[in-house]
Amino acid sequence: MIKTLLRNELFMYLLFGGLTTLVNIVVYYGLASVLSMDYRLATSLAWGAAVLFAFFTNKAYVFKSNQSILSEIAPFIGARFFSLGLDLGVMILLVDVLVMNDLFSKIIANVVVVIFNYIISKYYIFNGKKESFSDDQ
Repeated sequence: MIKTLLRNELFMYLLFGGLTTLVNIVVYYGLASVLSMDYRLATSLAWGAAVLFAFFTNKAYVFKSNQSILSEIAPFIGARFFSLGLDLGVMILLVDVLVMNDLFSKIIANVVVVIFNYIISKYYIFNGKKESFSDDQ
């Protein structure tokens, strides 16, 4: 049963997505709570740590991509910049507008971001189909 789960892409994504979320939250907590850093800056730095962790685990263990790192890292980081904006937008909405606890808000923001990132990673970044402009022109 464990071998079957480890071969299941969605399970592996959720496993490593959970670990990525943990990296994001732990780094955020350390920066925001321990170092008293502004939540927006702490969110941005936590995002950077989580992106690096996510790229290599998604490539190697989730989508098992054989494409070169160079062909996938730029679109991955680009998509993650969008998800950073999504993360910050949700945080600002929940913390500043709805006046919710920042750590609870961070957990909610991460759920939204994990769903978005799975869809983009599966169907765009690690799909194995790399478009070439020279093929069409």
